Amino acid sequence: MFIEKAKNIKNDWWRYFLVGPLIIFSFWQILGGIPFGIGLALNMDPENLDALQSNDMAAMFSLFPTKNVALALFLLMFAVGSLGLYITIKFLHNQSLTSLTTSRDKIDFSRVFYSFFLVIGITIILFPIAIFLSPDDYELTFNLNQFLILLLICLTLLPIQTSFEEYLMRGYLLQGIGITTKSRFLAFTIPSILFGLLHFSNPEIDKLGNTFIFAYLIMGFFLGLITLMDEGLELALGWHYANNVAAALLVTADWTALETDSIYKYIGEPDVTSQILPALIIFPILIYHFSVKYKWSGWKEKLFGKVKI
Repeated sequence: MFIEKAKNIKNDWWRYFLVGPLIIFSFWQILGGIPFGIGLALNMDPENLDALQSNDMAAMFSLFPTKNVALALFLLMFAVGSLGLYITIKFLHNQSLTSLTTSRDKIDFSRVFYSFFLVIGITIILFPIAIFLSPDDYELTFNLNQFLILLLICLTLLPIQTSFEEYLMRGYLLQGIGITTKSRFLAFTIPSILFGLLHFSNPEIDKLGNTFIFAYLIMGFFLGLITLMDEGLELALGWHYANNVAAALLVTADWTALETDSIYKYIGEPDVTSQILPALIIFPILIYHFSVKYKWSGWKEKLFGKVKI
């Protein structure tokens, strides 16, 4: 089983909850933040100091020459964070990347690709419908040169960002909490809640209010569920990347965390219900589909049972 993959490594509690997080945070937020900070410093002037002091990501992005430059430097933080995470599992825990990814003997890339293309396919079907139903809410902003640069960023740095979040939340923390507490319930719920809370500073929260945090909590529990039921990160890795790449390339808005040179810009006035409701419909359908395709069983034991070590 996936959590039990951590039973034969160095799994002392202090490795997971003191030293490991310190190493990862230092690489991710401190070392990884240096390029973004230098970029801000080079583009700052006394008239836009408020953007830095307010911690408003959209305002910070606006200080850079282009959105693509800002996005690349921002995503670079996660690339450096990924290096910190790899160093942590390799030298602090003596763990392989495979055992952090899956309970299978090797990473099942077919699962990653299937999840990715499934989500992309659903998006390709639903997005034109959304434009057809509310054409006044979307503005065509396609710029070929900027879009091609964005596409390159999405093919290189964006999958590192989404993978880092999955390996940290549904891999490292889920296994660490599970192996330390011997509780699958805590391994399921705590990373899911933390995933939601980590997005509390996103500009979407400022725009839509604190209630929108439930969208990220729902997402966290969805990803945690498919990870535990499928005994690996593969489906979550594919889903997360597909979700973010679609958001980055297809449509952006002034109030989103990923403000990019996408094909369309959403200029309507969003509400919490319209943003959360699709997830409440699509996530159960995806869970059912995955459960049938991959023949999931033992739901109670995998989600709420004891970790056997």
